[in-house]
Amino acid sequence: MYIIDGLLKNQSDIQPDTLHADTQGQSTPVFALTHLLGINLMPRIRNWKDLKFFRPHKDARYEHIDPLFSDVIDWDLLETHWQDLMQVVLSIKAGKVLPSTLLRKLSNDSKKNRLYQAFRELGRVVRTVFLLRYISDIKLRKQINASTNKVEAYNGFSKWFFFGGDGVISENDPEEQEKRIKYNDLVANAVIFQNVVDMTMILWGLINEGYTFSREDLFMLSPYLTRHIKRFGEYVLDLDNMPPPIEGEIPV
Repeated sequence: MYIIDGLLKNQSDIQPDTLHADTQGQSTPVFALTHLLGINLMPRIRNWKDLKFFRPHKDARYEHIDPLFSDVIDWDLLETHWQDLMQVVLSIKAGKVLPSTLLRKLSNDSKKNRLYQAFRELGRVVRTVFLLRYISDIKLRKQINASTNKVEAYNGFSKWFFFGGDGVISENDPEEQEKRIKYNDLVANAVIFQNVVDMTMILWGLINEGYTFSREDLFMLSPYLTRHIKRFGEYVLDLDNMPPPIEGEIPV
């Protein structure tokens, strides 16, 4: 849910609209909120068969998948509280409240809270549609699995650089915590950039010697390499040492 905060605060030229997560990164209120914010939540759910599928109405029946459905959507609840849901989303868009703050409150609040119930009900709709797509579309499952693996690979890569204090942030100040996370990301991204430059130069050297590569060959390369990094060495910034230019796109 904290990643949703980051997406809304993002002011870069790249504006992602899809959010991947593992099994723990999904719940019905999260599905509802991301949907209302225009974010496409696509988690990798390990035990999807243990989740409830909801019928649009009690008389809905499906020839081959009917046993998956165990309950019915309460559309009256959504119609009654739709304006409340919109007001919450507009408050988030206006910066009055963070998504993580709202989701924490919804998760800790009483299940009798009508706003919680409305978010949960909308999330049941959105998640049921997602699950139906997930089990019927093998390309979608491959896409989600590949994207989630990339995220996990980056997390492991950046954690490798967070070696001071056994990778534990000892500061209680949120600003200091945010600084340390950003500094760690900065180091990780600098190494990724250097790895890409190094691999590109090596590939061009092989091409000049007569070797050829397919697009599938390049897909197997990863910038998350650490074997050549002296993790406990000196980190020196030499701003006068300009790297040589990259010759251009690798021909495939």
